[in-house]
Amino acid sequence: MLSKAQKTYVEQLKQKKYRLRHGAFLVEGGKSVRELLHSALTTERLFLTLEFAAKIQAELPKNVPVEVISEDELTRLGTLTTNNTALAIARLPDETPLQPAADTLLLALDQVRDPGNLGTLIRLADWYGLAGVVCSDTCADPWAPKTVAATMGSFARVQVWQRELPAWLDALPADLPRYGAHLEGDNVHRLHLRPSGVLIMGSESHGPRPEVLARLTQRLYIPGTGGAESLNVAVSAAILLDNFHREL
Repeated sequence: MLSKAQKTYVEQLKQKKYRLRHGAFLVEGGKSVRELLHSALTTERLFLTLEFAAKIQAELPKNVPVEVISEDELTRLGTLTTNNTALAIARLPDETPLQPAADTLLLALDQVRDPGNLGTLIRLADWYGLAGVVCSDTCADPWAPKTVAATMGSFARVQVWQRELPAWLDALPADLPRYGAHLEGDNVHRLHLRPSGVLIMGSESHGPRPEVLARLTQRLYIPGTGGAESLNVAVSAAILLDNFHREL
């Protein structure tokens, strides 16, 4: 049976201020927990159902405490509607140096406040092998449970940094390309793009802020012939990223 202290700790980690205070975050669901166990991230504690514990017995680190609890207890403990496998507490990773280079592509996000969209964008960065994701300080928390779940395991592989975006863009080398989606940009299907520099995506409703747009070196437009007013930010990013990697 779970102790009151364990329940309180997990409950606290559902909030950003406590994640920062404790230096830890939650990982929920069997797939995500297995991705965590096979990554370089540090696992602090595991909560598993009996059936799932038996299934992944060979994967369990010897030095990580494991609590075997019922499916009902596990579901009440976490944030998922149902959870019949696992929940883990993991340590927030130490920040690695952020060094943009001419031969790599970074994804930068401005005010993407929906954790589902943010998680999907991190997953896209994983799919295309990007150097990482830079989030403005007004984005959703990359380590929130909903964000982590939406990455489908990519949280364990993709470097994420949080920065004050306009100031960070100003500090980049002057010759490093800074791309961004915009309705008045160049038709992306007529360009020959290479995966280098920074691709900046803004919120679905407003796009990048004016102070971010002012720092772009090229605006990119995705042409469409239907009646939709706009594209989801993750869908737009996927289309643009595919154009960057089209000839690789």
